[in-house]
Parts: sequence; C-alpha cells; structure tokens
Amino acid sequence: MKEKSKERPSNVSLPEYRHDSGEYMARYYQTSVNVTTKRLEIELKKTSAIFVSMDLSNNQFQGLIPEEVGQLHSLQMLNFSHNNFTSPIPTSFGNLVALESLDLSSNKFSGMIPSQMTKLTFLAVLNLSENNLVGPIPHGNQFDNDSYSGNLELCGLPLSKQCNNHGEAEPQAPSVAEHEDSQVPKFWQVVMMGYGIGVVLGLSLGYIVFTTGRPWWFVSMVERHLQYRFTNWIRRKKPRRN
Repeated sequence: MKEKSKERPSNVSLPEYRHDSGEYMARYYQTSVNVTTKRLEIELKKTSAIFVSMDLSNNQFQGLIPEEVGQLHSLQMLNFSHNNFTSPIPTSFGNLVALESLDLSSNKFSGMIPSQMTKLTFLAVLNLSENNLVGPIPHGNQFDNDSYSGNLELCGLPLSKQCNNHGEAEPQAPSVAEHEDSQVPKFWQVVMMGYGIGVVLGLSLGYIVFTTGRPWWFVSMVERHLQYRFTNWIRRKKPRRN
C-alpha cells in the first residue's frame, strides 16, 4: 500500500524507498548547503533527511545550551564554536549517539567534561579547545592534545599534566633546566660586576698613562716587585756552604 504525500514542486527530486514490510513512498526536498564540520568547510549537495547537521558557529550566542539539544538523536555533526556559551557542557550530549563531529571550541564553557560523552562511540572529531574546562578528561575515545588545548585546568591523558587524588590538575614542578636557568642571572651579575670594575680601573689607568706619560708611582711599585722577585731567585740559585 502506497502512502500518498502532499504535492511538491515539479523540479524537486523525490527518491523512492522500499521497506521489508511493504512499499512506501518517502518524499522530501533535496538542496545544497555549506557546512563547517570536522574543521573543514564543505558543500553538501542534495542533502536529505537522513543527513542531519547543526552549525551555529561564529555568532554572538551566549548563556546556556538547552538540554533539549540532547534529544536530537539523529544529529551527526554539531558545531557551536566561536560563540559565548557559558556553564558546563550539557550532560544530555551523551544521548547524541549518532554524533560523528562535535565542535565547541572558542567559547566559555566551564566545569568538567561530562562522563556521559564516553557513550559517543561514533565520534571521530572532537574540539573543546579554548574554553575554561577543568578536571580529568573522561576515559573513552582518545583524541589528540589539540582537542583540549587552551583549557589550563584539564588533566589526564592525552595531556601530559597529571591529576591529583582530588581530580584536579597537579601544579607542574619546575624542571632541572628551569632551576638552572633561575641561577644563571645571579652568576652573570657577579661576572658583570667584576668585569665592570676591571673596565673602570683599566680606563682610569689608561687615562693616567696617556696624560702623564709615565705614572711614576706605578713604575716604582713594579720595579720594587721585580727587584724583590729577582733577589729571591738569586738567593735560591746560590750554592750553600758546607
């Protein structure tokens, strides 16, 4: 038995489907649309009801995302990036089991990543970067660091920052290289002080030599020192009498 649908414009392509329990007619509009998904902007031609995508990126939306979004079970691609959404990520997102791409980047989401999102087994692309998320990353599909960058209080794999017993990011201890670098300025301060004093004395002595020709006090001091060294050397070389 065929189900008769409402009339549509004659220039619209209307595909026909068959079902095991019988034959029926599924009629709907087909059109093309530009969609940003999986970090790429693509043009979808002849999209139909079996492909479901929501792209609200690059707007000025703010506040909370309604929990009702989690009831759109057929969603395959969801993009809320570059807005001003706040508050935690809705736990109802765990109901979007058909989701393949989720982009919530460049917002102001706070709180922890819902553990319910580990149910999204079809999720191939995830971007939660540039938010205010905190706490451990739920164990599930592991994505690269870029998926979580810009969230300074996130911890756990795949990030190098470990979580403490309270599920908070542990402060990173300064490395040996950083510790050594912190001591370098003090060392160079001492070196530069000695170098500066030497330069001042050298310039002063050079000025005296240049203006007076011979600094007699300096020459006399050097001569006395050389005479003393020479006298001691002669005494050591002189053979002892038995």
